[in-house]
Order: sequence, then structure tokens, then C-alpha cells
Amino acid sequence: MDDNPYDIPKFYHDDDFMDSGDARPLRILSEYFGPQNRFEKFNVEDTIVFFGSARIKSEEEAKAAMAEAKRTGNGLRKAEQMMKVSRYYEETRELARRFTEWSKTLTDDERRFVVCTGGGPGIMEAANRGASEGKGINVGLNISLPFEQSENPYITRELALEFHYFFMRKFWFIYLAKAVLVMPGGFGTLDEFCELLTLIQTQKIKKKMPIVLYGSDYWNKVVNFEALCEFGTISEEDLDLYLVTDSMDEAFEYVTKGLLEHALETPGPML
Repeated sequence: MDDNPYDIPKFYHDDDFMDSGDARPLRILSEYFGPQNRFEKFNVEDTIVFFGSARIKSEEEAKAAMAEAKRTGNGLRKAEQMMKVSRYYEETRELARRFTEWSKTLTDDERRFVVCTGGGPGIMEAANRGASEGKGINVGLNISLPFEQSENPYITRELALEFHYFFMRKFWFIYLAKAVLVMPGGFGTLDEFCELLTLIQTQKIKKKMPIVLYGSDYWNKVVNFEALCEFGTISEEDLDLYLVTDSMDEAFEYVTKGLLEHALETPGPML
């Protein structure tokens, strides 16, 4: 006979409580300790992070959209835009593959410089896909959003992590990162890039980290960082915090050289 006729859940099994405002600190802590446990379990020491637009399609998808637009006469301008920027998907994919294959030559014991993305489609998918094609594990830090954001199929299953809080997701991006590549993107990409620069500028991040702003045609039109110098709102040396390039070879060399010089002997997360 059941000694307890009341089916009373413990508080940590009580969905109403766990979803309440009072339990918010517990939810925040879960997005700290949960990912930490997963990274330790899979021996992920640090990452190479890719930021970029969720809307950029692969060359294959862009060509199919172009063919359909020409056939129907509808959406031609959008298809042309998609085709123009699809190169960034393919170049992200190739860079992620190169970094993954390179990182696997460094050590047999630890997983160093693992490709990490926001877990969604577009540039994020391209980077996870390239890492997968390089036969390495990769990380996807997904965020629950009402549109666009859905987990792409190329993330290593056990390292596909779902976040509710943007600031906890951002923490794990930066805490593990030893290099960052910023591909063309929208508000979210700008937010992540500018916040990263702010943390470095204010010395909240002290680790030396190669940062690449990839796609000069795009970025020179979207943001005029030199104007910030002209108006005195940043220092001229702040422009040296990152490399602007259109070359996969230059980006690969810049990042790998920086990692070998500043990060190889200091495994593990840090700020």
C-alpha cells in the first residue's frame, strides 16, 4: 500500500515552480552548469567561433532558387541577392573544414579549437557542416527564437545545446573561444562582434584572440569603423583588434598563427 496518497513533486520536478520568476536564478545556473558538464564530458577544451547570418544559403540552394525565379518570373531580385552572398556559405564551410583537420593534428588527448556556432541555419550551418566534413566534432549553441533559429543537422548530436538566455549563450561563446570569425550577418552578428570588441577594449577579455572580419565588400558598406576614429570615439589602435579579409588562405593563416602563438600552451576556457 502506498504510504503517501498525495502525488506531490519535489520542487525541482515541479514545472510550474521551475518556470516561475522565483526559479529564474536556477534556470540561469542550469545554462552555466549544464554546458560545462557537457564540454567536460566530451573533452572540449576551447573553440573557434563562427558568427554570421542565418539567411545566407548554400550555392546549391541559391542556384535552385535562381532557376525557379527565372522559370516563374517571381522573386528574381531576391534570388540574385541570395546567389551573390552564397559564396560566404561555401567559404565558411571550407574554412571550418580546414580548421577542423588542422586542429586534429595538434594533440591526441584533448579536443582543441573545436568549431562552434550559434547552431542555426545559414553561416552557422555552413561552419558545422564544414567541421563535420573534416570528420571532427563541432558545437552548436542554439537559442530559442520565434523564427529563423532551428538546429541544423550537422552539429555533433551531444554538443547541440539549447539556450533560453542570450547572455548565457554569449558567455559560452566567448569563454571557450580562442579565435573568432565574423562572416556577413545582420543585427545579431553586429551585436556579437561589437560586444566582443567592447569586452577586449575594456580588458574584460584579456586573452589574445585572432578575430577575422570576413568579406570586405560587405563590411565596408555596412559599417564605417574608420569614421569612429575620425570622430574620436575609438582609438586608432582599436582597428588593429581584427583583420579584414576576403581571402580564405589569409584568414586561415592569421587564425592558426595566432592560436599557435597565444593559445596552444593554454588549453581550456578563459577570459
